[in-house]
Amino acid sequence: MREISLPNGRKVPSLGLGTWHMGERGASRAEEARALRLGVELGMTLIDTAEMYANGGAEEVVGEAVRDCRAEVFIVSKVLPYNASRKGTIAACEASLKRLGTDHIDLYLLHWPGSHPLYETVEAFEELRAAGKIGGYGVSNFDTDAMNAWEQAAGAGNCQTDQVLYNLTRRGIEWDLVPWARNRAMPLMAYSPLEQGRLSAPELDDIGRKHGVSAAQVALSWVLRDQNIIAIPKASNPNHVRANRSAADLVLDSDDLARLDAVFPPPRGRSALEVL
Repeated sequence: MREISLPNGRKVPSLGLGTWHMGERGASRAEEARALRLGVELGMTLIDTAEMYANGGAEEVVGEAVRDCRAEVFIVSKVLPYNASRKGTIAACEASLKRLGTDHIDLYLLHWPGSHPLYETVEAFEELRAAGKIGGYGVSNFDTDAMNAWEQAAGAGNCQTDQVLYNLTRRGIEWDLVPWARNRAMPLMAYSPLEQGRLSAPELDDIGRKHGVSAAQVALSWVLRDQNIIAIPKASNPNHVRANRSAADLVLDSDDLARLDAVFPPPRGRSALEVL
């Protein structure tokens, strides 16, 4: 598995595991935990979750999945913006740690911009980092203007990632956010890299047949083509987990990329940051 370096020097796999919508049904939790554990065994050792997902239920699923392999896993979680005051952030982190069954979160993110002053969130993140409860911090769903404001509050080099919506149909970040992050050697983290299974085009099928893979694997490989982007697709089915892992080994050639650009064109100007 190709690795990507965060600004603090930590290396993480370019392909991780998402958990959005996990933990919503008690009957599915054991299966979801097994899928995550399989992903870890296959080298996808980064697991992304959040206190928002199933009101903490996804974090509990992650905790179950990594119970016997915590040292091998890089856990990402997020604080909701309305909890992101200094005291609220610390309380939210403590609650996440309890649900995850761990004493530290490797990367802790502000889920999206909110009303609390950024400096309060940064102060809380720094306090948590000093206490060893988080390894690093960053943000999610921040556009370039919000990133500039965050950088003023946190200082240069202290944001480890910006987790944003990115896939073949959501390419707006390529205009400004991708170069902004690349100039700072800060990787972006792509959520919903398969548009939650809604991606469809004859060209995806054609390219898939050419390489002996599925259309979804082509779409995921396209996201992973960028050396500065980490993809975190969610998969609760073992076959989907294995298929996602295989996509990391697929290399699209220049003809493939040109065909995909023709169907899913890159942005021609700045646009509002898309979110799900």
